[in-house]
Amino acid sequence: MTLLSLGHACVDVYQGAVAALVPFFVAERAYTYAAASGIVLAASLLSSVVQPLFGALTDKWPMPWLLPVSTLTGGLGVALSGLSGSYMLTLVVVAVSGIGVAAYHPESARVARAASGGSHAAMGWFSLGGNLGFATAPLLVSAVMATGGLHASPLLVVPALAGAVLCVAALRAAKAPGGTAGAAASARPAGRDDWSSFLKLSGAVVCRSVVFVGLSAFISLYAEQRTGGGDFGGTAALFVLYLGGAIGTVVGGVLAGRFGRVTVVRRSYTVTVVAVAGVVLVPGPLFYVFVALTSAALYVPFSLHVTLGQDFLPRRVGTASGVTLGLTASIGGIATPLIGAVADATTLQTALAPLIVLPAVGRLMLHGLDEPAGLEDAPPATTPPVTESGTGAPANPRP
Repeated sequence: MTLLSLGHACVDVYQGAVAALVPFFVAERAYTYAAASGIVLAASLLSSVVQPLFGALTDKWPMPWLLPVSTLTGGLGVALSGLSGSYMLTLVVVAVSGIGVAAYHPESARVARAASGGSHAAMGWFSLGGNLGFATAPLLVSAVMATGGLHASPLLVVPALAGAVLCVAALRAAKAPGGTAGAAASARPAGRDDWSSFLKLSGAVVCRSVVFVGLSAFISLYAEQRTGGGDFGGTAALFVLYLGGAIGTVVGGVLAGRFGRVTVVRRSYTVTVVAVAGVVLVPGPLFYVFVALTSAALYVPFSLHVTLGQDFLPRRVGTASGVTLGLTASIGGIATPLIGAVADATTLQTALAPLIVLPAVGRLMLHGLDEPAGLEDAPPATTPPVTESGTGAPANPRP
């Protein structure tokens, strides 16, 4: 799980890096808000479409080789994004990066679920790695840009190289004697798929996604306006937005063990309404306090979304992971050009104001949602069946 978590961090650097590059595209290429948000859209659009497809494929066939290959693909796309002044070419390479990230998550979530035995606490640590990657992205991008501006972007490939090595090591460890990836996933029987509950959860995650991606794309520029901190103030705001996620993910796992996942997810959406209102409306140093609160509130339910989705669709773990980590999480990027267009026509504050309402909509979607019986609550099988898919669905079961 440690190797998987570290590999996850190396991949999610590239989700955070796209938003972190936005102020530099604006400064060096004079992009408008709408054009800059189009870069975020390029990383999200294909990712949101293909990630559930990769999830469906991993439900049928294990594809562990996707982990190192997708990590390298995600890194290469971002590394090439600063080399050409062509807007269209920039969109293409960033889109390629998004496809790499999309290919990584369903298979990695399947492997992590197998290694964790279905524990949402262990999955929280896996998610923590991704959050730390997000948090590191603004610092990494700023350091690289300081060496030569956008033309230094090839240096951003380094985390991908490290991540590919970590993925290979994690897969070898899982196959080694005593490894848990195969047996843990198959030690519990699969239950029935609850599509109604899964769709409610997915709708809430869409609302969360639009808020998070919208803030990620524009928080740096907005911080400069609200605090007067210049480039450093903008980078600090994005760093806080991502770093608070690391804390929120760990806290979410602890709280879920005490109060239940659904209860924690609902309450976090309620807190998010207040937190985002503070970000949009409160100027000065308190702005950063509300950014931190927003980050924690958005990330407390993050790993819980994944395990809830997997438990609602226990026979389609890859599909559930592809949707909760992919389609719903990436679809926020589709909304960013609209936010950018409104900002160009009015002000950035006006464009961000609707984000206050979305967590409340997500909370309404969670109304009536019941806690599923996860793997941790299922009775153990008498003898672990042999699996070929690695998803928990038994192949050639033995009495």
